[in-house]
Parts: sequence; structure tokens; C-alpha cells
Amino acid sequence: MTSVYDFSATLANGNETSLADFKGQVLLVVNTASKCGFTPQYEGLEKLYADHKDAGFSILAFPCNQFGSQEPGSTEEIVEFCETRFSTSFPLFEKIEVNGSGAHPLYKHLKSEVKGIMGTAGIKWNFTKFLINRDGEVVARFGSQKKPADIEKAIKALL
Repeated sequence: MTSVYDFSATLANGNETSLADFKGQVLLVVNTASKCGFTPQYEGLEKLYADHKDAGFSILAFPCNQFGSQEPGSTEEIVEFCETRFSTSFPLFEKIEVNGSGAHPLYKHLKSEVKGIMGTAGIKWNFTKFLINRDGEVVARFGSQKKPADIEKAIKALL
């Protein structure tokens, strides 16, 4: 059986990272964008991370420019924006695609494990969130409108 730990991705600093490095943690995987109406969710994501990282929780943020071209910047610009505007400290990865033939293999897996509204696999917009348990299994999917604070209870249940 495939788990998220079978994938790797490139961090914003250019280091290829195996997601097995996060084995045993509860993860929230999010496709992000800096110029989106949902961008203020970075603040809530950082609060979740700060409140629960010591209990074995991490957020993995994957910038994506596929929705309204709302993440046009370079990796360096995205990192600077996140750190200066929202003081993010959770792992930020290089920009990827989440839909289509160029979708990152991790996102192909996430979408196949838990479908969206009405059984669709495709990501509808920025800030779609996937909750992963400590065994690397995708247990829930939350749409863009679901605020980070609204999923804290689900995170705590897995911690």
C-alpha cells in the first residue's frame, strides 16, 4: 500500500526531501498561493503549526500557480512573502502543479485517496488541505473555504 512516505519533494531551499522524514507525524498538506483571497489562511496555518508541532504535527505547504495565476513569484519571492507577512515556520516546498498531466506525484496520490466534493479528484482552488495520519494515510480532505481553525479538532483527534 502506498503512503505519503513513499514520495519526495523539493523544499524551497532546493533540498530534495523524502516525506519519510515526517514519518510518525500528523501532516496537513496544503496547496498555497500568495495572491489569493484565501492567502490570510497562512496565519491560521502558522497558529496550528505553532500550537501542535511539539505533539508531532507538521504542515507541508506547496505553492501552486494553477488557479488564477495567484502564485506567480519565484521560490525566493514566495519564501520572503510567507516569512515577512505571516512569519511562517512550517516547511515550504518549491512551486508545483497539483492538477493535470504535470501534477506532482504526491498530489496524484492525495487526490486518489480522498475525493473532493461530489466525488471529484481534481483540486478546485488554492488552500485545499489533506490531513494525513501518523501512518502516512490520507484521512480527510478540506476545501479552500474550510479555515485552519475549523479543522483543529480533526488534527487533535489524530495527535
